[in-house]
Amino acid sequence: MIKKIMHYFDSAVAACSRYDFIALLCIRLYLLPVIYVGAYSKVVGFNESVAWFGASSSDGGLGLPFPFLFAFLAVATEVAGLICIALGLFTRVMAIPMMILMSAASAMVHLPRGWLAIADKGAESSQRLAGLLSWLAENFPGRYNYITEFGDPVILNNGMEFAATYFVMLLVLFFYGGGRFVSMDFWIRKKLTK
Repeated sequence: MIKKIMHYFDSAVAACSRYDFIALLCIRLYLLPVIYVGAYSKVVGFNESVAWFGASSSDGGLGLPFPFLFAFLAVATEVAGLICIALGLFTRVMAIPMMILMSAASAMVHLPRGWLAIADKGAESSQRLAGLLSWLAENFPGRYNYITEFGDPVILNNGMEFAATYFVMLLVLFFYGGGRFVSMDFWIRKKLTK
């Protein structure tokens, strides 16, 4: 009985594997706005990025030597990564510098804040927000209702959770590529192997 169930399950999985490219496309589509926001903010605010890269940690910066060079490399990686991942072009190759960038961001920016991307209820920042919302509910119930109408406000902790998730997604793209049919890599490889 179990052997028969396993056989049917394996057959169903094999039938579904014809559509495995959809998962890789979804990962690419999910990453696009994430990469875009980072790339856009660094391109538009390049001078601010350079200043942040070079400022000491006591001043809220990263304290990196050669801040112009590192800011330029970060911008170039994100812009190239955005274009390549969108097109599914050189997906595996582009995943490497993107993972390096994500690792550096995780280590320098997110690691000191722990794992959670959103602060838990016990965090000082969450408690302050709860106090503010309580004050708002007592003094300005209309504004409180407006702010909480679609859900509870949260405090961003800026921990490693999101960065680690993006790293894992890039790792999947490194191992599996951009996917069949929906990436330029697939069509270039198909053309070259004729």
